[in-house]
Order: sequence, then structure tokens, then C-alpha cells
Amino acid sequence: MPMTLRLTDDEQEALKERAERDGISMQEAARLAVREYVARAAHRDDVSDAAQRIMTAHSEALKRLGE
Repeated sequence: MPMTLRLTDDEQEALKERAERDGISMQEAARLAVREYVARAAHRDDVSDAAQRIMTAHSEALKRLGE
């Protein structure tokens, strides 16, 4: 799906330099950044969900530890 990505001049220059160093196109560098962003956010959500499940399952023990 096509989209337009508006970058500041500094962001575009940084993206261009990084992509050139990595031997990839600016488009591929931007797509990689999006995939990494989505993966990090999903991982953060998974960790948060797991922590909540642990806190719920062990709430009594956690309360006793806090006393």
C-alpha cells in the first residue's frame, strides 16, 4: 500500500546516510524501522501482559513481601 512519509531535512539526511552505510535503499531502511518499531511495541505489550498475569496470580505473596 503506497504512503507518503514526510521527514525533516535532518531526518532525511540521516536516513540517507544510514541506508548508504548499510547498502540498502532509503525505502528499505524506513520499512525496516517500521518493522522493528512494531516488533518492539509488541514485545513491550507481551512483557506487560505477562507481568500483570504474574502479579495477579501471586498477589497474596506480593502483599506479604511488602509488609
